[in-house]
Amino acid sequence: MVRKKSSFLYSIKNVLARDFVFAFLGLFTFTLGFHALFPTLPIYLTSLGFSLEEIGVLVGIMGASSLFSRLIAGGILREYSEKSVMMTGALLFTLTFLAFILFRAFWPLFAVRLFQGVSFAFFDTAALAFIVSVAAPAYRGQTIGYFVLAATFTMAIGPLGGMFLINQYGFTPLFLTCMCLSLFSFFFAWKLRGREAIQHDASTPAYGPLFLNRKIIVPSITSFLKSFVYGAIVAFFPLYALECGVKNPGYFFTATASMLIIGRVLGGRIVDTYNKENIILTCLLTAMVAMMMLSFSTTLPMFIFVGMIWGAGSTFFFPASMAYALEYAGSSDGTAVGTFRSISDLGSALGPVIMGIIIPLTGYRVMFLCLALICLINLGHFQFYVRRRVYRVRL
Repeated sequence: MVRKKSSFLYSIKNVLARDFVFAFLGLFTFTLGFHALFPTLPIYLTSLGFSLEEIGVLVGIMGASSLFSRLIAGGILREYSEKSVMMTGALLFTLTFLAFILFRAFWPLFAVRLFQGVSFAFFDTAALAFIVSVAAPAYRGQTIGYFVLAATFTMAIGPLGGMFLINQYGFTPLFLTCMCLSLFSFFFAWKLRGREAIQHDASTPAYGPLFLNRKIIVPSITSFLKSFVYGAIVAFFPLYALECGVKNPGYFFTATASMLIIGRVLGGRIVDTYNKENIILTCLLTAMVAMMMLSFSTTLPMFIFVGMIWGAGSTFFFPASMAYALEYAGSSDGTAVGTFRSISDLGSALGPVIMGIIIPLTGYRVMFLCLALICLINLGHFQFYVRRRVYRVRL
């Protein structure tokens, strides 16, 4: 009972802390514009006459750009404060939405998505590194879970709001709204007190080129495969839903986000209380079931139901997998966070590109079954490789 009380008091104190609130609001406004693009960007690109392969590239290239940018951001965070890196990312993100209004050809939009990847990587990596640095190790998973609720809330309202804007007013008001949201995120980042960059000594674990933390790669593959699946869903589920006669695919993402919010609010302490390996395995199994069901779903109620299942299975995956990977690597600095997130972004980038090639050959339903197979491979990788490797190290 004493432990539960101290955990509750810690949570309240942490959530009400000034810098936590401003970082939370910064992430909220930043990702609100980001999530508004989930269902709207594929539709916008379709309206411009791009093929499925081109849409897959334009959706996925942001993840590829973010991948390399996170590695750079991890190195930059060794020299500059998280606050300054967040402000840089927010300002660059603002300019990309202005570019969306000005450019409509493939290669200019390709460049815009590249810069969106850079800005997202800078802001997200710096924000997470800031939260990890101020969280007590015993409550790290819980703190991360509460912080990323900001992005979860925006996932619930961003897609619906984005679809509402394009249905009522068109794409230009959508991009202008996202510009304003990005400026708000810049303001909230500016309000942070900020911290000095941490000076690392020679005992810091070895880093590869672009400040790559090699020790965190193995556990990060689990997040890579999960992001691969979700990246493909983000790129092509809206088009599949429209093909099935559903006018607003945003309800799927809202259902997902609702389950994430409920789970993290009510069970925030679960990640730090229960075995992280079992939590990750449960999440991966649920994701596989969701993809199998999605391949046979054609109506809005079924899409909402599958979104709820996917959300339930993803509730604790990110905080558990990130905390587990940081423990596995024995490091929680900006470089470790950047490496973990960059590998996840690689999955987000490859998912739309590869599935964009598969869809014309097989159709959407077979693609979802392929995603279920990837979930099964991920389950096997974590159970029979990552866990066994950790077990051998402990012996």
